[in-house]
Amino acid sequence: MGITSRMIPTEDASARKREIEEKLKQEQETLSFIRENLEKSDQLTNGMVCILSSFESRLMQLENSIIPVHKQTENLQRLQENVDKTLSCMDHVISYYHVAKDTDRIIREGPTGRLDEYLACIAKIQKAVEYFQDNNPDSPELNTVKARFEKGKELLEAEFRSLLTRYSKPVPPILILDAISVDDELEVQEDVVLEHLPEAVLQDIICIAGWLVEYGRNQDFMNVYFQIRSNQLDRSIKGLKDHFRKNSASSGILYSPAVQTKRKDTPTKKAPKRPVYIPGKDDVLDIEIDSYIHCISAFVKLAQSEYALLAEIIPEHHQKKTFDSLIQEALDNLMLEGDNIVSAARRAIMRHDYSAVLTIFPILRHLKMNKSEFDSTLQGTAASTKNKLPTLITSMETIGAKALEEFADSIKNDPDKEYNMPKDGTVHELTSNAILFLQQLLDFHETAGAMLASQVLGDTYNIPLDPRETSSSASSYTSEFNKRLLSTYICKVLGNLQLNLLSKSKVYEDSALSAIFLHNNYNYTLKSLEKSELIQLVTVTQKKAESSYRELIEQQIQMYQRSWLKVTEHLTDRNMPVFQPGTKLKDKERQVIKDKFKGFNDGLEELCKIQKGWAIPDKEQRDFIRQAQKRVVSDAYRAFLHRCANISFTKNPEKYHKYRPEEVEEMIEKLFDTSA
Repeated sequence: MGITSRMIPTEDASARKREIEEKLKQEQETLSFIRENLEKSDQLTNGMVCILSSFESRLMQLENSIIPVHKQTENLQRLQENVDKTLSCMDHVISYYHVAKDTDRIIREGPTGRLDEYLACIAKIQKAVEYFQDNNPDSPELNTVKARFEKGKELLEAEFRSLLTRYSKPVPPILILDAISVDDELEVQEDVVLEHLPEAVLQDIICIAGWLVEYGRNQDFMNVYFQIRSNQLDRSIKGLKDHFRKNSASSGILYSPAVQTKRKDTPTKKAPKRPVYIPGKDDVLDIEIDSYIHCISAFVKLAQSEYALLAEIIPEHHQKKTFDSLIQEALDNLMLEGDNIVSAARRAIMRHDYSAVLTIFPILRHLKMNKSEFDSTLQGTAASTKNKLPTLITSMETIGAKALEEFADSIKNDPDKEYNMPKDGTVHELTSNAILFLQQLLDFHETAGAMLASQVLGDTYNIPLDPRETSSSASSYTSEFNKRLLSTYICKVLGNLQLNLLSKSKVYEDSALSAIFLHNNYNYTLKSLEKSELIQLVTVTQKKAESSYRELIEQQIQMYQRSWLKVTEHLTDRNMPVFQPGTKLKDKERQVIKDKFKGFNDGLEELCKIQKGWAIPDKEQRDFIRQAQKRVVSDAYRAFLHRCANISFTKNPEKYHKYRPEEVEEMIEKLFDTSA
């Protein structure tokens, strides 16, 4: 037991030892392997170091060789660049010497059809001029390119003139009429564009003008521009005037149907269309007046479009002056024509032809209605240009006011010529002319009122103003004052007419005819006032004018009825014999009754014969006077016959009792009927 236990540990130790020895051996082998590898690594490292050292040495050698070469290359490149720049400068300089030759053909042929190319050539020449001026001012080449530049500029100016002349045409009359037309049915008016030049041509003209201003240092083209455009503006207006004359002469139409002019002067009535005239000796002036009115509107519209065109071509600081020059010819012609109209009116006044003066009124109204637009169009022009229209307006107002005053005086002073009096007692020519004049004046009542006010005629008429008017605005105050002024003027004319008619009526030997004459004239005046709405103007200052005329008419009817007293006086009881039924009348008493019948019959026949040739044009008044007279005479005659019914005053009663009451009425019914 003991031996065995001691042997076991000994065996374990041996095994342990062997194991350790085995591991030691393995470790030694590993260590040996590592050492071998380290040696190999050292060898490789040493080899790499040698290679790198060799590479570094070679790089240093290469660098030392290349850097000088690089520097030499850079120097060569700089030299090359300098050479290229020098050659380029030489070519550039040499090109200036060739500019004249290179551009000769294009400059000689001009810019027509190739403006861009031409301007490019001019630019080259201009640069050459600048070069020689800066670098060689004494060289002959400078004079050459300068001459070439001036030639080029000259041809550009010629092209500017040529384009304007070739493409500037008068605006067709129909297009102008469309542009100035006013259609009351359209809420928004369509503007008619007046194209004066084709767009491509316009752009060339703008381009040339811009060059001449910037490089050409030339303003002469502006004179060329306004001269050419001024001529076209004037031709456009004259063409419109010719259009009026031709159309009126060929078709009787006074103006183009495309044109309607609003009438702002008569608020109580819708503006009527202007009448169509058949030209004759009395219509020539009407055609001229209507033509002139449209030419005024055309001038404004055309001038506005000219300014719009000018603004695209002419430099801003020259636009107003150029525009002023451009419109002068057309404006002067219009003002001259207006002066001629004023002169014609003045001559008409001298001939006492006051109706001819009425032609001024539509023109004056039109000028005043368009004055604000006229002034706006001429804004920026010279004072002398702006004052032309106001001067014409003042002339027209002055001559118009003079005509109104002299017309009123002529009504008052028209002579009482017996041969000029109507034989039938109808309306006198003076009355119809006066009323016609006032009716025509009604269409221009605001113009006429302002015309009177412009001459400070209010003091003459001593017009009282309603205190309420002074508190209103200035415009309404002026309007009310003018209205009252015109009302007073119309009342003055009517008053003068009434006085003259009263004087004329005394020319008639027969007071009944005198009454019929005054009745007809008063009645005609009243009806005309009511029909034309003149009565509304009259009552502004004469509230009872209508009733006053009715009283005058009634007075004349009563005056006329007195003429029948010499007929009806034979039918009264005066001198009538008093008798008892069945009593035989004495010869003297029978003669009284016979004389009454004879006096009535003769008087009736005489009056009917005379008065049948008189006239009362108003059917209503004629019927009224007949009926009233029939009633008076018939009633008196019936009463007389009744009183004489049972009296035996003659053996031949049919000799004295010639007419039955119905026959008397029929005779009176034929009074004032020249056709009966």
